[in-house]
Amino acid sequence: MSSAENFGNFGSGLYIVLISVHGLIRGHDLELGRDADTGGQVLYVVELLRALAAHPAVERVDLLTRCIVESRLPGYDEPMEEVAPGANIVRIACGPRRYLRKEALWPHLDSFADRALRYLRSLSRLPDLIHAHYADAGYVGVRLSSLLEAPLVFTGHSLGHVKRERLLEKGVSTDVIESQYRMTARIEAENQALDNAAFIVASTHQEVEVQYSRYDNYQPKRMVVIPPGVDLQRFHPPLRGEARPPIYSELCRFLRHPEKPMILALSRPDPRKNLPALIHAYAQHKKLRDLANLVLITGNRDDVMAMEKGPRRTLTELMQLIDHYDLYGNIAYPKHHQPGDVPDLYRLAARSRGLFVNPALTEPFGLTLLEAAASGLPVIATNDGGPQDIIAYCRNGLLVDPLDIDALGEAMCSVLSDRARWQHWSKAGIAGAKRHFSWEGHVRGYLREVHKVMAGSRRRQRGANAARSRLPSADRILVCDVDNTLIGDRNGLDQLMQVMRDTPARLGFGVATGRHLQAALKVLKQWRVPMPDFIISAAGSEIHYGPKLVEDEGWKRHIDHRFEPDRVLTAMQGVRGVRMQPADEQRRFKISYFLDAGSCDHGVMLEIVRRLRRADIHVNVICSYQKYLDLLPVRASKGAALRHIADKWGVPIDRVLAAGDAGNDEEMLSGETLGVVVANYSAELERLRGRDRIYFAQAPYALGILEGIRHYDFLGRPRSREPSTQALVTA
Repeated sequence: MSSAENFGNFGSGLYIVLISVHGLIRGHDLELGRDADTGGQVLYVVELLRALAAHPAVERVDLLTRCIVESRLPGYDEPMEEVAPGANIVRIACGPRRYLRKEALWPHLDSFADRALRYLRSLSRLPDLIHAHYADAGYVGVRLSSLLEAPLVFTGHSLGHVKRERLLEKGVSTDVIESQYRMTARIEAENQALDNAAFIVASTHQEVEVQYSRYDNYQPKRMVVIPPGVDLQRFHPPLRGEARPPIYSELCRFLRHPEKPMILALSRPDPRKNLPALIHAYAQHKKLRDLANLVLITGNRDDVMAMEKGPRRTLTELMQLIDHYDLYGNIAYPKHHQPGDVPDLYRLAARSRGLFVNPALTEPFGLTLLEAAASGLPVIATNDGGPQDIIAYCRNGLLVDPLDIDALGEAMCSVLSDRARWQHWSKAGIAGAKRHFSWEGHVRGYLREVHKVMAGSRRRQRGANAARSRLPSADRILVCDVDNTLIGDRNGLDQLMQVMRDTPARLGFGVATGRHLQAALKVLKQWRVPMPDFIISAAGSEIHYGPKLVEDEGWKRHIDHRFEPDRVLTAMQGVRGVRMQPADEQRRFKISYFLDAGSCDHGVMLEIVRRLRRADIHVNVICSYQKYLDLLPVRASKGAALRHIADKWGVPIDRVLAAGDAGNDEEMLSGETLGVVVANYSAELERLRGRDRIYFAQAPYALGILEGIRHYDFLGRPRSREPSTQALVTA
């Protein structure tokens, strides 16, 4: 059964696509805390999925995530999982079948985007809105939003600039940060998401005012604070007379006096969570040790020694501190707990008149604080980020400096020693969570912003088969860069043209060039190249079809998005190392410069990008042959234009062979296309060597294209898959 058949008929409500690529995502028994990538973000997107689908204005919501096929991780390979009526998790193949940490996913995100596009094109309706979560999904969301002309919403969850600053403060070197965290790619993806997003959803005012303000394109008017919700059906105060839950027996294995008030901490074993400070504060305060037990829930583990290095180091430190302070009988740290145990733990702590502590060094939001508040459990939390807003709304606890051990201990003791205040904060937390942090309230605020965007959106309206007749017989496409790829060797070009003449009509042929249209036509005529089925010109900012050179008006409307050429020209005044190209090289959607020798290095290009972003100017900056600089609309590039054509004509992107030689070809060579780099390539493309589906030919010019055609058996049976959900999970 095809994915479209699975979907059934759409009604008139909104179709929203959420994207969250990394981590372990499923609709039941979430394995929160299993690793650093499976935490609050996973819970947030699954709860948002359910809450949006439950609203009467929403017809359907899909959460696109990565498909994982690994025996130790069952349940993450199901192509489509229905979480609730109208709510689905759709799993898309992305790189190797095995589980990967998020930093290892970057080389595979282009393929994820292409497969996601294929899935969405197979449905009877395109999405009204795309909401990307975290930088990797932002990278994918920008591409899908641009191709489908659906407004983009972005939620960063945690931001690269902030992460890098904290690592530098800890003494981690720049080289280690880059190699381990792919920080440059992450921050650039965040910048692109901010450039393209209709609005950004933030959880707290601190996130907007402090964290996003570090970015060049900081535009607070497009940032909306909508705090996450909490599932009040799962998290509620203890009921009178209810039995002790199963997890209580597990805690009793550790505790000499389990009836004492419980100081509860719940987080993954990550250094940023600052759990050692909590142990120090508890152990060094004698009255506190006599007054209460400490319960640490730090995810699930079978064997500490078999864990990854980071969690293993943190847990080992915790156990050494427990032994150092001889806390046996006063502290519980169970190896396992089930997702259903988490609400029970909050209620157990509330029933014992205990408290919840979040001593993290930094906390972007702090969903556990909301869960504790809804359960009637007072809180003590770090004076950073989300806890500031939560305590301000709920008035159910204290904020402390997480580095002040004495203050943390005194705060815990004071809360547990004042029975009247404990009772007041317990009631205030329940009321505050219900009033300010319900999922129903979150969705109401969310959809208000969505409808503002939808009212002003100029989304194209077209059926699934529109424009297919313009390339009626094509089931695959060959697209070539012109200069130094298609042309440059007469003999090779003649051989390529003969092969194309001998090929049945199912092969579509196009060119993609940095030249403007008339210059491209002139050089193609000089080299006796037959008129292509389409010409992508001006570095991807123009598309024309067939012998009559019909311009793609939809592409023009699509890329005319925040492009203000006069402001670009003004901002570029005074930039050293650049000179305007002649007037005939300037186009409506392309501003072109010559670069002086050495000006295409990373530092100069980064400064140009930052200068434009600081002025709130949205462009795509492309350097080619180490001497040409093109500034295009943020949605325009050769790769985006090529995918627009493949989408429009119904040709699967993995039946497109793209050949090129220079930096402005990189995007069309990457992803699910069959990429061919001819032997006479420019140095900018060397970084593509070793990537899947990119072939470096031994021969130059058109002979290199022919070599690539043979390598992929492109004119025989090139690799391709039907646009079905099952096919999308095939690695």
